[in-house]
Amino acid sequence: MTTEYLPTLVVTTGEPAGIGPDICLQAAQQPFDCRLIFLADRNLLRTRAETLQLPVQFADSGTIPPGRHQPGRLYVHHVPLARKVEAGVLNPANAAYVTALLRQATTGCCSQQYDAMVTAPVHKGIINDAGIPFTGHTEYLAGLTHSQVVMMLIGGGMRVALATTHLPLKDVAAAITAENLESKLRIIHHDLIARFALSRPRIAVAGLNPHAGESGHLGREEIDIIIPVLEKLRGEGIRLSGPLPADTLFNPHQLAQYDCILAMFHDQGLPVLKHASFGTGVNITLGLPIIRTSVDHGTALDLAGSGKTESGSLVTAIQAAIELAKNTRLTDTHGHTGDGR
Repeated sequence: MTTEYLPTLVVTTGEPAGIGPDICLQAAQQPFDCRLIFLADRNLLRTRAETLQLPVQFADSGTIPPGRHQPGRLYVHHVPLARKVEAGVLNPANAAYVTALLRQATTGCCSQQYDAMVTAPVHKGIINDAGIPFTGHTEYLAGLTHSQVVMMLIGGGMRVALATTHLPLKDVAAAITAENLESKLRIIHHDLIARFALSRPRIAVAGLNPHAGESGHLGREEIDIIIPVLEKLRGEGIRLSGPLPADTLFNPHQLAQYDCILAMFHDQGLPVLKHASFGTGVNITLGLPIIRTSVDHGTALDLAGSGKTESGSLVTAIQAAIELAKNTRLTDTHGHTGDGR
């Protein structure tokens, strides 16, 4: 009889003054087919649980049993805060605590102590105010693991990856080079197979300009950069369509034909996905040597400690991490698996 594989997930609780601790406590009230370990200041979670009147039993992460996560029981790896936290009030003194959570989770995943990491939201501004350069989770984890990465969100029946992430719009075109585009498409193709168990993934690539450049009349990036890259990779057997006009790409008929959409910039692809799935979307970082999923929202400082938060996105992120961990284990054990498309 084969024992069911139950991955071990580590959850970083994010900005301590935001809703990260709240949604972690709320999500922990549900059952999951995994073992969950939370990285946090234990006293912070205990105080927030009392504020929210949530029934929680705390235990040290070193005592976690081999079975499934039991609702209401939190196994915490204690990481101390620098300063006491007031819900909703940012303090740059605790910024190093936030990045320490990410470093410890990454180290644990790289050493295979954990099978995947799930991240609650952080506040980029306060981390930078503390003198720590921080563009976002995606870029920070790429730096920790020396990886080239791709940001992908899933939700509303869509997988949307981004060719560029947190850039001013005026800088987007210059960032879309043939080298970068080819690298990101290779990462997407690889991880759709290795993480999502799709043996022959179909990827649609959006154009950068309106109407995908209108044969060069509205911009030449499609002709000079995007099309040559797609033709090269198609020659290697990667199933790519595009460049396609973004204004018609996200209709149901088009979406049904593809496993993933590659948008050229943040606000080209994500408004559509978040409209369809806000509160239940998941952010996934492709290209890392580890599995990382996250919520699709921010710290919501005004809601911290209020009891008015929803943990749906974190719950979905945990479920996605479980699925990705299981797919990766199957792929590593048996080679390429999937739907055969």
